[in-house]
Amino acid sequence: MEGHHEEEEEEEEDEGAMLWSFQEALERQTVQIGASACGATAVVDVLKALGVHVSPEEADRCVQTRLRRNEAPLDDYLLSRSQAGATHAQLIGGAEAASGGKVAGRFFPLHPPRRVRLLRWLARWIRSGAVPVATMNMQAGVAPGDEIPDAWHHQLVFGVSPGAGAAFMTNPLDVVSEAELLKRLCSDSVLLIRRDDVLQRLTPDCSPCGLPACGGDDPRWESLEVQGQVRKVLEEEERNEQTTTHVVIPAAYSSGVTLFALRESESGRSLLDAADLPLM
Repeated sequence: MEGHHEEEEEEEEDEGAMLWSFQEALERQTVQIGASACGATAVVDVLKALGVHVSPEEADRCVQTRLRRNEAPLDDYLLSRSQAGATHAQLIGGAEAASGGKVAGRFFPLHPPRRVRLLRWLARWIRSGAVPVATMNMQAGVAPGDEIPDAWHHQLVFGVSPGAGAAFMTNPLDVVSEAELLKRLCSDSVLLIRRDDVLQRLTPDCSPCGLPACGGDDPRWESLEVQGQVRKVLEEEERNEQTTTHVVIPAAYSSGVTLFALRESESGRSLLDAADLPLM
């Protein structure tokens, strides 16, 4: 009898949880509303799922999406790349402002690695009335030979199936395995900048020596040796070599999951009181 009870508990834990069906997600999801605006796009759908409707323009204004400064000199361009889009804190603040305080958010970091059965944990929160948004380093866990994406990404998780090991996401509509999702959600806060994006902004009067200053007081520009990385790319170019494919810079984002709920709901109160996930 005890074994039978354990099997029933296991089956219950593996049950899926959905905010929307696939058809509803197809019809209701918001397509990316602008450059670097995946965070604001996710906020539009979070509020929609919670019954609060705002325009994409209002959501973007509240999230305060930052843009890449593509025409800027290298140092300012790299700084803009490190901040482009939005952080989880901007998503939380944006959802709260756009909803007039009705919606609260709570970020759960997943780096360093946490002790969690991710899809089961998400399923429990979804069933309680919460809406998850994943903040992912899309450059993490890329298979050898595949093209490395150019940015991090925020995506609403409209459902999970722990039994199938899959998460269902919007913008774009996608099915992601738990293993792949964990790789993207457990990443250091860094961003890979393509070699060509660096070279085309290296002008005769743009010395790599000034690059660490573009991060202001952030010591990671120095600890990541951004200056040395750029110098190496330049030296390789002079020797007609292409060994270095990317320059690694600090990123403003943290990988993890932000859960949103109506502030005055039971889910909202539980969310704000919940402890962080334990470290591995």
